[in-house]
Amino acid sequence: MASLLENKKARLRFEVLETLTAGIELFGYEVKSIRAKLGSLDGSRVVVRGAEAFLVGATIPPYQQANAPKSYDPERPRRLLLKKAEIAEVLDAESKKGLTVVPLEMYNNGRYLKLSIAIVRGKGKADRREDLKRLEAKKEADRALKQR
Repeated sequence: MASLLENKKARLRFEVLETLTAGIELFGYEVKSIRAKLGSLDGSRVVVRGAEAFLVGATIPPYQQANAPKSYDPERPRRLLLKKAEIAEVLDAESKKGLTVVPLEMYNNGRYLKLSIAIVRGKGKADRREDLKRLEAKKEADRALKQR
């Protein structure tokens, strides 16, 4: 399970409450693009419309610009493959104040591409600062151990 695309800012900006794994409906040239590690999950989120979940705001450029259709939109909504209970869970989290659903990473699972999504709550500035301090302290401790 090698990570292909990662939403690096998600864990900094949000407190992860729960994670889910979803399949994702893509075109062939999008799959090739993702496997080449092109694209971005920054600023994207998961929304439920009707009885289906969609990834909105993710940018996936075509693998070869010349071979992509002229009408291709790199930021089109992409349908997520979730069970009904999981869609209900995402919808419930979406309706609660202060919660949102964001993608964390896209990875290979055998020959399939999977998307790890998380139900999250936004962090305040103080929480972010504490996390950064904790990270810095951990790095310094690791450096000190390495120098011994």
